[in-house]
Amino acid sequence: MTDTRVVLVCADCRVHWYELGEEARCADATHEHHRVEVHRHLDQVVLPDATAVTVASFDALDPYGRDEQPDYGLYFDDRWQPPWPHDHVEWPDFGVPSDALGSLTSLRSLRDRARAGQRVEIGCLGGHGRTGTALACLVVLTGVPAADATAWVRSVYCADAVETRQQEAFVEAVANSIGA
Repeated sequence: MTDTRVVLVCADCRVHWYELGEEARCADATHEHHRVEVHRHLDQVVLPDATAVTVASFDALDPYGRDEQPDYGLYFDDRWQPPWPHDHVEWPDFGVPSDALGSLTSLRSLRDRARAGQRVEIGCLGGHGRTGTALACLVVLTGVPAADATAWVRSVYCADAVETRQQEAFVEAVANSIGA
């Protein structure tokens, strides 16, 4: 499921909020507020090796609403505090994880859980940069070359996935580290 929400942004205060359902985070009448349409994700993605992963963006209005809760989640933003078993990877927005080996270990563990039949989920805030990069790394772990993995994620999951050149380079580094 991918749907669109309207977010109001105050550049002066550097805050944003959902137009419907959240209280305004800036009430200063002298500030200009911009309306931005954003899409959010709660999508099942089937990797090239038939492993299924749910990919999510954080929805502040209902972050943990699911028809079926995952058995396990791996998240790249501290806003995620779901009631199901989960772990976090320290990963700055628009960046890459500082512990590349640790993040790869976490992604392998998530993949192994999914292959064993567990419902697994990955997510960050918007579901594009960190989540898209992690998804591309999971695709690399199936044996797909890095450049093809990033293109695959953008075509199968979301065209906005893997946001920065640094994130593309991270996917390449993961591929090089495993010999893919």
